[in-house]
Amino acid sequence: MSNAIVNGIAGAGGGIVAQIVTYPLQTVNTRQQTERIAKESIPPPPALIQIFHLIRSEGIGGLYSGLKPSLLGTAASQAFKNKAVALALANKRKGRGDGTPGILSWLLVAALAGSLNVLFTNPIWVLVTRMQTYTQAERKIVEAKKEALLKEASENALSQSSLTIQLAQLDSIKPRPYGTFQAACEVYNESGIAGFWKGIVPTLIMVCNPSIQFMIYESLLKHLRSKRSAKKQGSTNIKALEIFLVGAIAKLGATVCTYPLLVVKSRLQAKQEIGGNLSLRYSGTIDAIIKMIRYEGVRSFYKGMSTKIVQSVFAASVLFMVKEELVKIYDAMRSVK
Repeated sequence: MSNAIVNGIAGAGGGIVAQIVTYPLQTVNTRQQTERIAKESIPPPPALIQIFHLIRSEGIGGLYSGLKPSLLGTAASQAFKNKAVALALANKRKGRGDGTPGILSWLLVAALAGSLNVLFTNPIWVLVTRMQTYTQAERKIVEAKKEALLKEASENALSQSSLTIQLAQLDSIKPRPYGTFQAACEVYNESGIAGFWKGIVPTLIMVCNPSIQFMIYESLLKHLRSKRSAKKQGSTNIKALEIFLVGAIAKLGATVCTYPLLVVKSRLQAKQEIGGNLSLRYSGTIDAIIKMIRYEGVRSFYKGMSTKIVQSVFAASVLFMVKEELVKIYDAMRSVK
């Protein structure tokens, strides 16, 4: 078995484990991103409190809504990315002296692999987003119906007993079973085949995240070296801890730059028809950006960012750990043979 295939399979395995471990955080993060809150509203509670609320209202299963298609998407994405990188390493023997590709080649490979991966797996992530936010969307629909009923009661002098009965009926409504098939049918009924590629524009732009990270990293490193050189008579040695911190800052900077696109993507992929409110419907990326700024303010683009940072860092750590262990196990088994 070639190294490209081994790395692809190991990456898929690592991605699946990381996805299962961090999925509750991902579910909460998606709900944070898609929650519509007016500018003057009270900020939502922290992620941990939201997890407890979700368990209380929907059970443990609510934290894992959409897990099955997400595992398929994660396995496909990681296998695709790792195989692309492994093939790049295998074919780039004319580049640097050690046979590894240069930085520009790395960025090009990452951009190409990321773009192709997005085009092929976006339908899966549309379904995942729908399933993660389904209960939230249904709750919003019920709330909108309650508001309409109260408004009607105040305008038409509806009797208190009749109002109480109708409100109780709305409270008794339970979300119907909603799986992958139901999500796919809903997306198709709303927008046809094109609906499975909702959010594709911001997702493709987010492929530039590694480039932004590298640019920030190199700029900070260059600045640190120049300061070190001026202070220590030409010495430019940088400690491992300093490089670690520079890398962390670069990752944080790239996340801050691209996170608004992730929020826009989630908004576009989530259910649009909520209570008939036009401010909650988005016809495209630009329309979503304009309406978010108008009705919710700039801070809406950074909803749940702290949750996403924790989830991303934890998931990346688990992914790489599992991947390397799987590669070691394969190498050990091959050496025994």
